[in-house]
Amino acid sequence: MGRLRILLLAPDANPDSNWASLIGYSEAQALAQLHDVTLVVRPSVEEAVRRKQGSIRSVEVVKLHRLERMLQWTQRYIFKNDFMTHAQSITAFVGYPFAIAIEWQTWRQTRARIRAGEFDIVYRILPVPAVVPSAIAYFLRNGPIPFVIGPISGGLPWPPGFSQASNHKQWISGLRGLYRYMPFARSTYRNAAAIIAGASHTYEEFTRYHEKLFFVLENGVDRALCSEGAHKLKRDGKLELIFVGSLSPIKGCDLALRGAAPLLRSGLARFTVLGDGPERDRLEQLVRSLGIDKEVSFCGWLSHHETMQRMQSSDIMVFPSIRDNSPAVVFEALAAGTVPVVADFGGPGDTVRPGVGYKVRLTNEADVVSQIEEVLHKLAHDRDLLERTQQQAVSYARESLSWDAKAQTFTSILRWALRRGPKPNLPPPTAPAYGVCEPILKGVAQ
Repeated sequence: MGRLRILLLAPDANPDSNWASLIGYSEAQALAQLHDVTLVVRPSVEEAVRRKQGSIRSVEVVKLHRLERMLQWTQRYIFKNDFMTHAQSITAFVGYPFAIAIEWQTWRQTRARIRAGEFDIVYRILPVPAVVPSAIAYFLRNGPIPFVIGPISGGLPWPPGFSQASNHKQWISGLRGLYRYMPFARSTYRNAAAIIAGASHTYEEFTRYHEKLFFVLENGVDRALCSEGAHKLKRDGKLELIFVGSLSPIKGCDLALRGAAPLLRSGLARFTVLGDGPERDRLEQLVRSLGIDKEVSFCGWLSHHETMQRMQSSDIMVFPSIRDNSPAVVFEALAAGTVPVVADFGGPGDTVRPGVGYKVRLTNEADVVSQIEEVLHKLAHDRDLLERTQQQAVSYARESLSWDAKAQTFTSILRWALRRGPKPNLPPPTAPAYGVCEPILKGVAQ
């Protein structure tokens, strides 16, 4: 089929970072294995990208020195580098204008080469939020090459009835819909040749563009992390349960501990908590009040290598995060053959499929705890089911969630946008509505 010449927009792609920056770098490397990729980045990540350039053909650095300094000052002194707490505010007041400026300068630096036929397609993978429009989509409205954007996400609703969510909701959440009236907002999606949604709720938001809309999960996993074979239980026969993440209310570690408590008190399991945060003291008190302190270990933050070792030696990851877009830990659990038990909402709900893990409905706190307890009881007393689910989780991660597999999927979309291949069939998984209790839990291995 031949290699495509891709101008890849990912200004914040960074192999030394995490979250969206690492996702962007990983996608760029995977695509570069198949195509000739020119990666557009900011000066602040240039050194890291060039040091780990890998298969990327060339790096295009977009220099806006004054704006870079202003951005860094704003993040440090106004938002105190607290990206988790102020994510939506940073996107609105910093991310939007900076993204427009970056793409404006990118167009100035590359337009002559685009018009000369140096590239086949322009593909923007960062920024991820759907509310951040693209100036280049407007500049390319009349060609000469198509523009593709995604996976985009953001705007996940806040589930009612959960104190964990209400403690995190930001005032700016109610203003999200105003992005449609910002410059370039409408032209971005109207002029895009293809739109890739990274979440079910985002797909629903853009269904008016159904003829060019595709669903591909936002995150991915390194194929090398996919373990071979299933786990073996410890000699004492106890299930190894694990939670990995920030100890903040929204991650739902308290729900995980309460759901696992009966199994822990009966001596059938151990629970390891990896991570730290403002909820740690309260969670330690909860463990003591539940009478499970002898079976629960709080280990704080560990290196990624150590975390994966702990994950690979665990049987089940209990991660009922109340509101998450695309947590890498769910992908890594599947790759490690650790059965994930997650909330059927947002990114975790999109990622976990029947046969590889379990999803609990976000009805109310007491019912979520009860559902987790039921899942863990079932797996504790059906070890054949547990082992079969672990094996299927690894296969699913390797075949569908690895960066290599995703690069092939992105390629099919890009070729379709270029009219060089058939339209891929990439619908989202069925998106359940929260607040509806189903008596039969999803995810039973087939």
